[in-house]
Amino acid sequence: MKESCGVFGIYAPGEDVARLTYFGLFALQHRGQEAGGIAVANGERIFLQKGLGLLNNIFTEEMLQSLEGHCAIGHTRYSTTGSNIILNAQPIFISHKGVKLALAHNGNITNSLFLSAQLTDLGLTINSTSDSELIGLLIAIQDGEDIVEKIAKAMKSLKGAYSLTILTPDKVIAVRDPYGIRPLCIGKLNGDKWVFASESCALSLVEASFVREVEPGEIVVAGEEGLKSYKAIPSPRKAFCIFEFIYFARPDSYIEGVNIHLARRRMGRILFEEGAVEADVVIGVPDTGTAAAIGFSEASGIPYGEGLLKNKYIGRTFILPDQRIRDVGIKLKLTPIVETIKNKRVVLVDDSIVRGTTTGKIIRMLFEAGAKEVHVRISSPPIAYPCFFGIDTAVRSELIASRLSVEEIRDYIGATSLKYLSLEGLIRAIGLPKENFCTACLTGEYPEEIPEHFHKLLLEQR
Repeated sequence: MKESCGVFGIYAPGEDVARLTYFGLFALQHRGQEAGGIAVANGERIFLQKGLGLLNNIFTEEMLQSLEGHCAIGHTRYSTTGSNIILNAQPIFISHKGVKLALAHNGNITNSLFLSAQLTDLGLTINSTSDSELIGLLIAIQDGEDIVEKIAKAMKSLKGAYSLTILTPDKVIAVRDPYGIRPLCIGKLNGDKWVFASESCALSLVEASFVREVEPGEIVVAGEEGLKSYKAIPSPRKAFCIFEFIYFARPDSYIEGVNIHLARRRMGRILFEEGAVEADVVIGVPDTGTAAAIGFSEASGIPYGEGLLKNKYIGRTFILPDQRIRDVGIKLKLTPIVETIKNKRVVLVDDSIVRGTTTGKIIRMLFEAGAKEVHVRISSPPIAYPCFFGIDTAVRSELIASRLSVEEIRDYIGATSLKYLSLEGLIRAIGLPKENFCTACLTGEYPEEIPEHFHKLLLEQR
C-alpha cells in the first residue's frame, strides 16, 4: 500500500518563500518519504531543487538561500505512478511553446497510458514514468488565452485523482479533481498572502490561518490581483478518500471541519461498542492507532497504557516500498514495553490491517514479552479492494481481507480475538455523510470506472 503525497504552495511577496515551503513540507513529511522538491519563481524565471530521500537530506542552507522569489510550490513524494527515481521526483518542470510551469501532484491519474500515447503521437518527449509529467504536458499543449483556461481544458481529459499546486513565473495555482478525492486547502498569511497545502497542519506550521478547502473541480489562483476562483468542471459527486481520516492525515489536521484526532478517538469508542472484550490494558500501535486506543479505553474503562515504544528515527513502515524492507523496519521501529503487557490481557488497537504481516509480527512480539492474551481491534473496516487513486494496492491479492474471512485473518495473525469497526461505525465517528466519501478500498464501489490492468508501474511498460 502506498502513501499519498504532500503538496504545498505559497504566494507571498516579501517573504522567504523557499524556507516557508520547506517548513510546510516538513509538516507533510508523513505523506511521503521517498523524494521531495521545491520550485520558486521570481516573476520571470522558475528555479527548482529536488532530490531523493527525506527533506533534511535533500536541502542545505545554501540551497534554500539560492531559491529566491515571491512564490513557490513544494512536494514530498511517495511513488504513486512510476518508480522512485530522480526523474520522477517533484515538482515536475515543463517548458513547451512558451508555457513554463512547475507542478506538484498528489493522487493518481487512471487514464495515464492513454494520455501518454496521445502526447507521444503529438511528438512530445516524456522524460519520466510519472503521471504527473503527463498532467503538466497536457496543460502546456492546450489552446487558451491564459494558464487558467489551459488547465481547465486539460482537466476535461484527466481521469482519477489529482490535487495540484502549479507554479508559473508569477503566480501559484491550486487545482482539485471533480471528485475531491485527495485533500487540498487554502490558508491566509499576514493578511494578504496565500498558502495551499494538502493538510491544515502545514498551514499552522507557517502561521497561516485556515480559510477553506479547495472545492472539487475548482481552480484557485493566487497572484498579484489576490485570490481568484474558477469552477473549471462540474463535480458529479464528492468522493473524498475515507482513508485520510483512518490513517493518512496528521492528527492535528482538520478536514471538512473535522479534527482528525477527535474523529479517531470516536472510532475507538464505537469500536468498543461493537467489539467489547474483557482485558487488563489497552495499547495502541503508534502513531495512528493511538487515538483510537484512547477512545477504546475511555469507552470501556480498561486502563490505557503505552505498550509499544516507537523509534522516532524510523519512517512509517506502511509507506516503505518493499516488503523485505518493511519487515526489517517493523523490528527497528517498535519495541514492546514489558512492564505494561507482561501477564496482562491486552487489547491492541490499530488503524488497519493491509497485508497482515506487520500485525502478525507485532502480536508475536507482545506474546514474547509476556502477554497472556492479545485482542486485536481495528478502527476501520477490512480493506478488501485495491485503490487506484493514490494508494498502492493495485494488486488485490496483496490484501489479506480480499481472500480470508475475519476468523481466518485472526488465525493468520495469531490474535486471541479480532474485531473490525463497521463502515456504519466509521461514518458515525467521522460525522459526515457517507455519500461524501470514496469507500472503494472497503466496499469495491469506485467513483469512476477503472481501466483494466491499471497498476502502479504501467507507464514503465510503454
